[in-house]
Amino acid sequence: MAKGYDVAVVGLGAVGSAALYALSKLGARAIGIDQFAPPHDRGSSHGDTRITRQAIGEGVEYTPFALRTNAIIEEAEAALGIELLVRCGFVFITRDDLGTAHHGRFGFLAEASRAAMNHGVPHELLDAEELRRQFPQFHGLAGDERAYYEPGGGYLRPEQSIDAMLQLARRPGVDLALNTKLLSLALTPTGVVIKTDRDTYCADQVIMCTGAWLTRLAPPPIARALTVHRQVLHWFSVDDSSCWRPGRSPTYIWVHGLNSAEQFYGFPPLDGAVKIATEQYHVECDPNENMDAPSVEESKMMWHEHAAGRLHGVAPAAVRTATCMYTASPDRRFVIAPDPNDARVLYVSACSGHGFKHAAAVGEAVAHRALGAATGLDLSTFALSPERIERWYA
Repeated sequence: MAKGYDVAVVGLGAVGSAALYALSKLGARAIGIDQFAPPHDRGSSHGDTRITRQAIGEGVEYTPFALRTNAIIEEAEAALGIELLVRCGFVFITRDDLGTAHHGRFGFLAEASRAAMNHGVPHELLDAEELRRQFPQFHGLAGDERAYYEPGGGYLRPEQSIDAMLQLARRPGVDLALNTKLLSLALTPTGVVIKTDRDTYCADQVIMCTGAWLTRLAPPPIARALTVHRQVLHWFSVDDSSCWRPGRSPTYIWVHGLNSAEQFYGFPPLDGAVKIATEQYHVECDPNENMDAPSVEESKMMWHEHAAGRLHGVAPAAVRTATCMYTASPDRRFVIAPDPNDARVLYVSACSGHGFKHAAAVGEAVAHRALGAATGLDLSTFALSPERIERWYA
C-alpha cells in the first residue's frame, strides 16, 4: 500500500523547498520529491547569487511576496546561524523608463518607486550626476539616466537558501525522496497517487514546482503557457577594487540603451570577480537535454555589448561561466494554477527571471493553500484565467 501524506511537493528548488519547510512548520504529513538532489545546477536556482529587492518594479502586487521572503530567509538565518541575505543595496538604471521594458514591464522605475512609498521602503531617486557620485564604478553614463536606489536591496545565496529550507523542513512526518523521478499522477477519489521510479505515494494535495519540467509534466492549458530558455552567467575579475568597496557596491539592473535588449544586471565582487548577465527569451531549450557550455564568444559579446566602458576596474576576460534555465510566461508573470480537472493538484511556475526574491513566500502561500490555512498573500493575481490567456494571444 502506498504511504499516505497530507501534501506532496514535487520539485524542491526555490519554491518547492520553501513549501516543504512551511508544511513542516504547520505540522503536516508531507513528502518532497525531486529528480535530483537539491541544491543542484540543473535548473534555475544556482550561480551563487540572485538579486533581491523589496519594492518591485514588475508590479506593486509582488512587493508583499518579496518582503515576506526576506522575513522567512532571516528566520532561517537565525535558526541555522548562517548568512543567506546580503543587503548591499540595489540600483535600477534607465534612460527611458516609459519606453523600455524590463521583465515585460514598462515604467519599471516609477512602479518600484510607487511600491516603495506604499510599503515604507527606504529609497532614493538619482539623476546621472548623483549616480556617478555615489557609485563611481558605473562609467559611460549618457547623462540622461535616472536611477532607483534601494539601500535594503541586495542579493540572496540561492544554493544555500534551498539547502537551509530543506534542513529546516526535516522532522518526523516529513520525508524526502531525492534522485527520484516522477512517472505519473493519478487522480482518485481517495487521493492523488504519485508513481515514481522508486516507489508509489498517495497525498491529499500535490504542489508541482518542477520549474522547466512543467512544460513536460503539466496538462496542456498550463504547459502551453510556459517556455524554457537557456541563460548564461559570466564572471569577470576585478583588477581595481578601489571603487568596489562595501557600501559602494550594490546589485544592479542597467538599461543602458533605448530598447529593451540593451540591458544587463550584476553583482558586487565575490572572491575577486563580478558576476554579470543578460536575459534572453527568443531561443527555447529542452530541460531534458544538456545545455551547451558557454562559449568564449558569448563572454566576449557580453563584455563588448554591455560591460565595456561601463564597469570600471573590471578585466575583459571571463574567468568563469555557467548556464541555467528560466521558465517564462508570455507576460513574464508567474503562473499559479490548479489542474483543470482537479484542484487537488496545483502547478507553480513561470518565474520568468525574477522569481527567487519571491520564492520563499510563494512556497509558504501555496503550502497554506494546500492545507486550507489562511495566508496574507494573494495568489489569485497569478491565476491562469481565460482573460489573461486571451490577452497573450490577442
